[in-house]
Amino acid sequence: MNAWSDLPFDDLDESDLLHRDGEKWAAVEAGVLSSWVADMDFPTAPAVREALRRRIEGDLGYPAWFDQSGGGPLGGVFAERMRRRFGAQVDETHVRLFTDINQAMLATLQVATRPGDAVLLHTPACPPFVDVIEKTGRRPLTVPLQASGTGWEFDPALMERAAASHDPGRCRVLFLVNPHNPTGRVFRRDELEFLAELALRHDMLVISDEVHADLTYPGHRHIPFVSLSDEIAARTVTLTSGSKAFNLSGVRCAVAHVGPKAVRGALDERHGLLFGQVGVLGVEALKAAWTQGDDWLDKVTRVLDRNRRRVAERLPDGLRYRMPEATFLAWLDCRGLCLPDPDPMPYFRDEAKVLLFSGPAFGAAGNGFVRLNFATSGPLLDEKLTRMDVTSRSRH
Repeated sequence: MNAWSDLPFDDLDESDLLHRDGEKWAAVEAGVLSSWVADMDFPTAPAVREALRRRIEGDLGYPAWFDQSGGGPLGGVFAERMRRRFGAQVDETHVRLFTDINQAMLATLQVATRPGDAVLLHTPACPPFVDVIEKTGRRPLTVPLQASGTGWEFDPALMERAAASHDPGRCRVLFLVNPHNPTGRVFRRDELEFLAELALRHDMLVISDEVHADLTYPGHRHIPFVSLSDEIAARTVTLTSGSKAFNLSGVRCAVAHVGPKAVRGALDERHGLLFGQVGVLGVEALKAAWTQGDDWLDKVTRVLDRNRRRVAERLPDGLRYRMPEATFLAWLDCRGLCLPDPDPMPYFRDEAKVLLFSGPAFGAAGNGFVRLNFATSGPLLDEKLTRMDVTSRSRH
C-alpha cells in the first residue's frame, strides 16, 4: 500500500497510461512522462460509462433533436446545473449544442462580427482561441494578466484603453476565460462587474468560456458572467462542456447558452451541417456527467486540491508558482533557470523526460513559462516533480 492510498485515483499504472492512444500519451516517446495537454489521467466516471453502454446497446440512428430552438436535449440539464451549482437562473431555450468550445466560438464570431473586428482577451491565452480568432479574420487584442502577490490580476486601465483604442464599434467582442487557463485565476465579482461595465460602455458582445468552473477550489467561488444582470445576460454567450471536469474531450459535446436574440437567430438560420452536429454519444455522456457525476467529481476535486498543494511543496529548484484557484493546471515560471531558449518545454522534455505545454505557445506573455497538468496520481506527480527538480538543480 502506497503513501497516497487515503485518496482515490492514486493507483494509476504508468504502463497502462503509456499504452493509451489519446493525444496526451500518444505524443510521448518511451521513458517520457506526459503532463501537457489538458486531459486528466483518471478513469471515466462510472455514470458516464454506464450511460454510454446503454446508448450503444440502444438506438444509434439519427437523433430527433437536430432542431435546437427549444434548447435541445441539454437545455434543461444545463439550466438546472447552473441553478444548483452556481445559483444562476438561465433560460434553457437559449442553449445550443456544438462539438466543442472552439467550434461554438467560431460560429459565434462568424454570425456576430465582421472580418477585421477586434476581440479583446487576456494573455497568456490558450492557443486554440487565438487560432480561431485569427483564422476567422478577426484580430486578437490582448491585455496581459500580471503577477500580483500570490495570484494574477488584470489592469482595468489597460483594459479600458485597449477597448477604446480602435475605431468606434470595431472592438466588437470581449472574450473572457474564467476560470482562466493557464493561470487558474477565478475572477472576483468586482473584477467581473468592471468587465461587464466595459462591455456595456463599448457595446461589446461577451463570449465567456467557463469550462473549468466545476473545478473551483474551496475558498474561491465561480460567478457565471451571465448572472451579473439581465442586461449583461442579453449580450453574453456562455460556453462550457464536460471536457475538463469530466475528462470528456473526445466525445465532442459542448453547450453554448446564447443570450443575444440576434445571435441565436443567426445561428439557428445556419443550423444543421454548416457548423457540424453533435452525436448522440456526446449528448448522453454530458447528460450523465451533469446529472449523476457529482460524487465522482467531488472525489476528483479532492485529489486535484491535494496535487496543486503538492506542486507548491515540491516546487523544482529555480521555478516560481502561484497556486491556481481552479483548474488542474500549474503555470510555472522558469525564468530563474536562465535558459537560453524562451521556451523551457524542450529542456524539460529532453533533460527531465517530462513533457509539459510550451509557455510561448500562449503568446509572448508565456515566454519563460511552461504549463504542467497535475491531474494524475500522487506517485506519478511526485516522479515528474523529482525529475524536474534534479534537472533544474543541475543548472546551478
